[in-house]
Amino acid sequence: MNPDKKQILVHYEKSIVWVKNLVNVTEEQWRTPIALGKWSVAEVIGHLIPWDEFVVSKRIPFLFTEDNLPKSPNVKEMNAHAAHSSRLQSKEETIEKFVNGRQQLTNALHHFTDKQWQQSLHIGGSKLTLYRYFSGLMDHDLQHFLQIQKVLK
Repeated sequence: MNPDKKQILVHYEKSIVWVKNLVNVTEEQWRTPIALGKWSVAEVIGHLIPWDEFVVSKRIPFLFTEDNLPKSPNVKEMNAHAAHSSRLQSKEETIEKFVNGRQQLTNALHHFTDKQWQQSLHIGGSKLTLYRYFSGLMDHDLQHFLQIQKVLK
């Protein structure tokens, strides 16, 4: 397996385990903001859900086709909606939705060939590889997971 593909898949598989383990945090910890004036742990995890869904449904199917990529959603609106939903859902529901979406994303990535991980593609005005695209998403996850770890200590 292409090492870039493997790195991304390992990250996503570990992220599922990591988020599943958040079921053990207290409700108070789950609802604690990661910093003053920032989202709670629940909202941080919750905002990842629609982005995984977006990548699975509006990016992956179009990456190596001649079709134009569907327009990206408004980031602020999508994040605000996801944060609001996370405030209303139980911890277990948010975690389950994250896990289901992340598993779909992981399954979709398995279908890319080693050759495709090396090919250049265009997303918006950027020319990049699958690895570069998904490593950016991985870095985003890791930034948020670190914030959560700090607040839970």
